[in-house]
Amino acid sequence: MTRFIGIDPATNTGVVILGANGNPIREVVLKGKGKSAPGGITQEQRVSLENQVYSILKPDDVVMKEGIANGNKMLITTAKIHGGIESMITRRGLKYDEVAPNAVKKFVNVSGWIGEPGSKQRLEGDAKKEAMAAAALEHFGYSNPRHDVVDAYIIAKIGEAVYRVRSGEKTLDDFKLDYQREVIWSIIDPTGYKEYEKTKKKKSKKPNKRPGKPAAAGSHTHLTEQPFLF
Repeated sequence: MTRFIGIDPATNTGVVILGANGNPIREVVLKGKGKSAPGGITQEQRVSLENQVYSILKPDDVVMKEGIANGNKMLITTAKIHGGIESMITRRGLKYDEVAPNAVKKFVNVSGWIGEPGSKQRLEGDAKKEAMAAAALEHFGYSNPRHDVVDAYIIAKIGEAVYRVRSGEKTLDDFKLDYQREVIWSIIDPTGYKEYEKTKKKKSKKPNKRPGKPAAAGSHTHLTEQPFLF
């Protein structure tokens, strides 16, 4: 039976397992056992965490994990945790997809910033947790008191969506929300999605100069751009 695994790697690693119908069958936060170290994770704890991840996985699982965020303040520790978890997935004979932290937020329409243009601030800490919790409830009717689990659930739903499109069960057009289609597409076809992003940015740019004289430049004729089709 196909299961969809969402993993949010950290010292407290959120893991959510969805059944074949897309509903949660396990929600857990894994923490390495053993002697702790201030501001990081000891080798003893890391190995314990890796073993716990390994014991959860099964041969037919579809795995999606969150990638490392840009500007991570604990990069060395984070890289060790991610590398260890990736090794456990590989040891189980599985492959995995990776979704960027910003894409996880995008999938449920959470911006990484709050405030008005010119005075925006990055969404962090409790504000981010509350926004993600509210978004998970709005989009999927899902709630959990642990923010690590909420994030892992959204990651698992991304993994499920990617699987269903790849397998032909669904198409991108079956996902009615633009931001969700874009996240799925960026994972399935990163090259094609990057080209789309370039095109979208070019179309959104406004000319810096006013057009020339109407009679000479023919500025009365406006060309309608053809919308991009998924």
